[in-house]
Amino acid sequence: MVVISTKCYNLLISFAFVGLILLENIVVLNGAAIADLTYGFVAVPLTESNFEIQKPYDVPVEQRYSFENGVRRLWVYADDKPHNPSSHTQPRTEVRIKGLDYTSGVWQFEGYGFVPNGTSGATVAQIHGASHGATTIILRIYNGDMKYYNRDLVAKNLYDKWFRLNIIHDVDRGNVVVFIDGVKKFQAKDKGPGDLYFKCGVYAAPANISYYMESRWKDIKIYKKY
Repeated sequence: MVVISTKCYNLLISFAFVGLILLENIVVLNGAAIADLTYGFVAVPLTESNFEIQKPYDVPVEQRYSFENGVRRLWVYADDKPHNPSSHTQPRTEVRIKGLDYTSGVWQFEGYGFVPNGTSGATVAQIHGASHGATTIILRIYNGDMKYYNRDLVAKNLYDKWFRLNIIHDVDRGNVVVFIDGVKKFQAKDKGPGDLYFKCGVYAAPANISYYMESRWKDIKIYKKY
């Protein structure tokens, strides 16, 4: 028989309690333990008014966007007009998360994305706004691979399958982290605070783009850490 002191017993109980708290942040998927990326965050309520569609200014929205059975399908052509007549930017059809612009704190985008084979040179998700430049992060698809702008590889072989994208932006620490299907894929310093908001869809890169670009999105959520 092993006898332990009251002090040691209380210490063991404390360690067990801490372990239970840490386990709250873990979920099991296909037999593997992964972090619950929304742990410590609170979901921000969304309505359709939060989903602003930006599309070529000279065509009706239904010719570049549909929302059926919970899936938002967005497409654009390389020779489309920009989203307004005074803009000199590339063609786009994007969801702009409206009414939830932020300048500080920790925010998270979550959504399930799908990019059909053939779409290339298209930004499918971004954080717009920064102190230096127009964007904090851009995630583009090139030949099925996701890249940070046109440089660092984020994930490979994303064509023709649903993937869960989480982008966590800690403005105060100047840090952005990207997860695909719950796995951390990329981390970078941001470009300073600004009027920040999330976008997803298709936005043509300056060069090396396919003529037709499309992405689909469902179960879009926005979280904030309080």
